[in-house]
Amino acid sequence: MTDPLTIEPLRFDRSFEQIPEDEAETTRELVETLHSIIETTYKDYGHAVRGVHAKSHGLLQGELQVLDNLPPALAQGAFARAGTFPVVLRLSTNPGDILDDSVSTPRGLALKMIGVEGERLPGSEGQVTQDFVMVNAPAFTVATPKKFLGTLKLLAKTTDKAPGLKKALSAVLRGAEAAVEALGGESGALKSLGGHPETHILGETFYTCVPFLYGPYYAKLSVAPVSPELTALTHAPLDMNGKPNGLRDAVNEFFATQGAQWEVRVQLATNLERMPIEDASVKWPEDESPYVTVARITVSPQPAWTDARAEVVDDQLAFSPWHGLSAHRPLGGIMRSRKPAYEMSSGFRGQHNGCPMHEPRSLEPLPD
Repeated sequence: MTDPLTIEPLRFDRSFEQIPEDEAETTRELVETLHSIIETTYKDYGHAVRGVHAKSHGLLQGELQVLDNLPPALAQGAFARAGTFPVVLRLSTNPGDILDDSVSTPRGLALKMIGVEGERLPGSEGQVTQDFVMVNAPAFTVATPKKFLGTLKLLAKTTDKAPGLKKALSAVLRGAEAAVEALGGESGALKSLGGHPETHILGETFYTCVPFLYGPYYAKLSVAPVSPELTALTHAPLDMNGKPNGLRDAVNEFFATQGAQWEVRVQLATNLERMPIEDASVKWPEDESPYVTVARITVSPQPAWTDARAEVVDDQLAFSPWHGLSAHRPLGGIMRSRKPAYEMSSGFRGQHNGCPMHEPRSLEPLPD
């Protein structure tokens, strides 16, 4: 493993981003497809939810402490100086409809830092938040927005269709994924379709999957459990049989009596070929550039999910990698296509739920 102190990060150059001629059309179709999912679920629920990661399992508040004396390459943007920031964390799973947790899909973590000062990204002027949107895999399931569009169109056709069949299919896919893993492999496709192992969500490590600027460099970011109570839950089985909200119940049970701590880690790119920007499906080699800790997140015992919290976090807050500093501008096609998609989704929810999205300037205690 490479010593983090000896890494020479690659300075970002605009030529590293290669935008296909048809990317604007692909992005338009992505937004339209996502809009169709949101419209379908709105008709079903009478309430607008996110087009992806609609179901939340934990809505937490805590503190993020940026470490002191970081090496210059890591002391960038939101992590440029030691300090403590209030944060909101939203744990979720990826479908755009609200499913029983026995339909086992990849997990997500959205993180919002509050009180971050600096030059802002377009559309976030005047704000003081920095968002990171993550899933529990180090690389995206597909390489490009066009391939993601194909996957999203398939999901759109199954939104709100045959929930019982989805449960049965998920059980079959979990068996197939277990067979693949027994041979030392792993299938992102099987997991994304419902074959994710039934494990505790609090044991997961989350990744941005796709890169963003890190000052003059570019990087990926992860949030990893480090407190013993959390690491004990990594790969820990969790029975979802007869428990439609089993993940939410497990998170509530955990935080009713104990707190938790995660590390925020950054992986700096060192080689454009092996750490590309436009191919989101590539896992960057950690033996060349390991994830290095830049901050710690601490969450105290609290009611982890309540209806009152959902009204605030699920209905009034939007999480987007485009809420943030210019020093952390999202990079690559997947990230570029997210901007109008996230804007459409949050706008739809604000309009139809009668509560426009807002970016907090301070963190009031979340309701219990």
